[in-house]
Amino acid sequence: MNPDAPLQLLGGLSAREFLRDYWQKKPLLVRQAIPAFESPISPDELAGLALEEEVESRLVIEHGETPWEVRRGPFAEDAFSQLPEREWTLLVQAVDQFVPEVAELLEEFKFLPKWRIDDVMISFAAPGGGVGPHYDNYDVFLLQGHGRRRWQIGQMCDSQSPLLPDLDMKILAQFDQTEEWVLEPGDMLYLPPLLAHSGTAEDDCMTYSVGFRAPSAAEVLTHFTDFLGQFLPDETRYSDAGTVPVSDPNEIQRDALDRLKALLAEHMSDERLLMTWFGQFMTEPRYPELIAGIEIDEDGFLDQLEDGAVMIRNPSARMAWSEVGEDLVLFASGQSRVVSAGLRELLKMICSADALHLENLGPWLANDEARTLLLELAKQGSVEFADE
Repeated sequence: MNPDAPLQLLGGLSAREFLRDYWQKKPLLVRQAIPAFESPISPDELAGLALEEEVESRLVIEHGETPWEVRRGPFAEDAFSQLPEREWTLLVQAVDQFVPEVAELLEEFKFLPKWRIDDVMISFAAPGGGVGPHYDNYDVFLLQGHGRRRWQIGQMCDSQSPLLPDLDMKILAQFDQTEEWVLEPGDMLYLPPLLAHSGTAEDDCMTYSVGFRAPSAAEVLTHFTDFLGQFLPDETRYSDAGTVPVSDPNEIQRDALDRLKALLAEHMSDERLLMTWFGQFMTEPRYPELIAGIEIDEDGFLDQLEDGAVMIRNPSARMAWSEVGEDLVLFASGQSRVVSAGLRELLKMICSADALHLENLGPWLANDEARTLLLELAKQGSVEFADE
């Protein structure tokens, strides 16, 4: 896409202008980001998803048995008939993984790396419903899907910002409002990380929240060092060969710290391992249990494609690719596969195509490496036959 072309979703800003001036810096309100938007899922259908075992959902009731009572799904069919008329919210995570029409909305965000997108959460709120003033550690786009919601934004926060005590959710004890808007269907509000905000339903309303993955420094250090440790032999240790006599044997001297830093730098700066870990980490599926491979051999796999079968990405799978040295790596659902540079266009198609079939795979099926890669993805479950 042209990074300098104006985008309706961004109110006429180009991707370059948005990333330069707003992304992770300040909020942006866009009226009719998606003109005449009609929610592809109804409130009743959203409630139906919250009954399912594999779907992550919550009910937030402002005046329940305790203030800001949180109930976690799956819910029984009569759960919603027992709710009050006002001041409650249903939140359903990762609706894009269960409703293809919701997943299609993510095509609007192609100006951002796809591997950064976490999920599309949808909330339904009765009049007065909300989840209180809070902040997120990640970027979020809030698209109004039905009804009207009043959004207020406030101060920048951090982990030291005081919270209301004894609650099962993080609600700010202090909210310093700076701006306020009422959003209608098709309107969208972008919020950078750490910005306090509070949304309240003016009437029955649904809001789509497109959130982004942002690993913390603690996660990066913990997970990468665990990954790195798998490749380091036990004899790779701290060494002080060539040291000089010390004046005080009880003192840890500066040169010891320098040796330790050199040991860490030597292994932490391995770009090949770092990219491999990062690609696997960022493509880990939210619900790995929903990725089930198939038992099939190469002949059976090719026979199905030649008979007109269509393969699609598993809705729960995440994919990305990268250059690592002279090779390419495909990351799929937390796993990585090194392939030769000649498969670049195939990797791009696997990650982006709506479907894989004989027509677009034809030239690749004569390539042994390409066939093996496609078969491995089917066995893993990241891609699946559309009728399964």
